[in-house]
Amino acid sequence: MELIFLMIILNQNVLICKKNVLKLTFLGTGTSQGVPIIGSNHPVCLSKNFKDKRLRTACMFSWEDNINYVIDVGPDFRQQMLRANVNKLDGILITHEHTDHVIGLDDIRPFFYREKKDMSLYAEKNVFDALAKRFHYIFDSENKYPGAPDVDINAIDDINPFVIGGKTVQPIRLIHGKLPILGFRIEDVAYCTDVKTVPEESLKYFKQLDVLVINALREEEHFSHFTLKEALAFIDLVQPQKAYLTHISHLLGFHDEVEAKLPENVHLAYDGLILDL
Repeated sequence: MELIFLMIILNQNVLICKKNVLKLTFLGTGTSQGVPIIGSNHPVCLSKNFKDKRLRTACMFSWEDNINYVIDVGPDFRQQMLRANVNKLDGILITHEHTDHVIGLDDIRPFFYREKKDMSLYAEKNVFDALAKRFHYIFDSENKYPGAPDVDINAIDDINPFVIGGKTVQPIRLIHGKLPILGFRIEDVAYCTDVKTVPEESLKYFKQLDVLVINALREEEHFSHFTLKEALAFIDLVQPQKAYLTHISHLLGFHDEVEAKLPENVHLAYDGLILDL
């Protein structure tokens, strides 16, 4: 009887653990043009390896009872949702207003129609200002298009933490060229893309990470993105348990060849990769 009771307790604990698992899905890991680039004859663009096929950068955090939050909604958002078989979306966190991170916003319509509730958006005020110009038919309440989705606007106030689905999100100030943007930390996972500079005051948010996701565009210098060398130097500085590189150009090289040269705790992310955290 005691053994049966113990087994029931253990099974309940396993179910609780599984319920609370944080999962990260890489929806896209490519740069602004994606990989392959249209019309390119570059060897990486012609690769047959699925890990060299990269949609525009985005990810999804999932936990508990089908709670799903996406970071960024680029031009491949529809394809990414279909590929990942996502039938419920609770909200969207936006790093910055560049086209490859926001232009898929219109494709939230199926979620809005199905769930019959406003889609929660989290971004800085300047990002919402830019979205209101591009998607005026969504944001302009007086001239709203009848078929447009409704959105719940949640303006991120500087670097103050906020809660989504019961989990605390810590915004992280980053610099993309000269543009201030955001990264996000959820529990012990930090997701940062399009980074060129990390302000000193932001370093405290990278302490004791289990996983760091950071961009590494290519080997050659770039004015607004980490190179591979810069990304590896930053990883060495903050010392996460593991790191995954994203926002990758075809110029970085073949996935398998680059992966083989990386430190043991650093990996190239690829589209469809899922981490159970």
